[in-house]
Amino acid sequence: MFRVETRQNGFQAALRTVDLIYHNTVRAVRRGHSNAVIGLLMNIFQMLVMIAVFYALFQIMGMRGAAIRGDYFVYLMTGIFTFMTNVKTMGAVAGAEGPTSAMMLHAPMTTAIAITSAALAALYTQILSLVAILGIYHLAVTPIEIYDPIGVMAMIILAWFSGACVGLVVLAAKPWAPGVVGIATTIYSRVNLIFSGKMFVGNALGYTMLKFFDWNPLFHIIDQGRGYAFIDYYPHNSSIAYPVYVSLALLMLGLMGEFYGRRHVSLSWFAGK
Repeated sequence: MFRVETRQNGFQAALRTVDLIYHNTVRAVRRGHSNAVIGLLMNIFQMLVMIAVFYALFQIMGMRGAAIRGDYFVYLMTGIFTFMTNVKTMGAVAGAEGPTSAMMLHAPMTTAIAITSAALAALYTQILSLVAILGIYHLAVTPIEIYDPIGVMAMIILAWFSGACVGLVVLAAKPWAPGVVGIATTIYSRVNLIFSGKMFVGNALGYTMLKFFDWNPLFHIIDQGRGYAFIDYYPHNSSIAYPVYVSLALLMLGLMGEFYGRRHVSLSWFAGK
C-alpha cells in the first residue's frame, strides 16, 4: 500500500537508532529466559558457584596466603567478575543476529544494532549481578572497602569492551568456518579460565611464569583492577595500554570482516538454497 516517506534530520535519526538499540537490548536480556528476573538470578548463581569453587581451590592448595592483604572476597571478585564479564560479552556478541537473521527483514534493523544490543545486554546483566552480590555481602557479612571504585569500574568496562571486540571477530569469521570458529571460541574460554590471572597477582610471578600470562589482555585488566581495588597493591608487571591497543586492533578486524561478510552473504553463500 501507499505510505508517506518523511525525511529525518541527524538528531531524529540518532534518537531512532537509540530507541531501536534500547528495545533490542531488552529483547536480548530476555533471550536467555522469558523472565528477566529469573535470568538475572541464574547469572548470579553461576557467579556464586565459581566463587565457591575458587575459594575451595585456594583453601585446598594453600594459596590464600598469596592473595593481596585486604578483603579476600574482593580479591576473588576482582578476578572472577572481570573474567565473567569478558567471556559472557564475547559469547553474547559472537551469538548476535547476523545479516541472514529474520530480524534483518525489518528495515530499521541492522547488524550494528544487533551487535550493540547484545553487548549492552551482557553488560547490564553482569553489572546487576555484581551490585546484587556485593550488596548482599556488604549488608550481611562485612562492609566492603574499595580503594578506587571508579578505577575498578573502568577495568570492568575495559574487560567488557575487550570481550565485545573478540566476539565481533568471532561473529565475522563464523559464516566462513562455523565449526572451526566454534572450537576456537571454546578454546578461548578454557584458556582464559587458566591464563587470565584470576588466581595470581602479576607482582608475584617470576619472569618465566609471567610469559605464560602477559600475552593475555584479560590478565592485564584483572591485575590493574586489583591495583585500583587495594591500596597496598601497585601492579608492576601489567599495563592498561596493552589491552586497549589489542582491543582496538580486534575491533578494526571485526568491523572489516563483518562488513565484508554482510555484503557477500546474500550473493554467493546461500545461492540456490
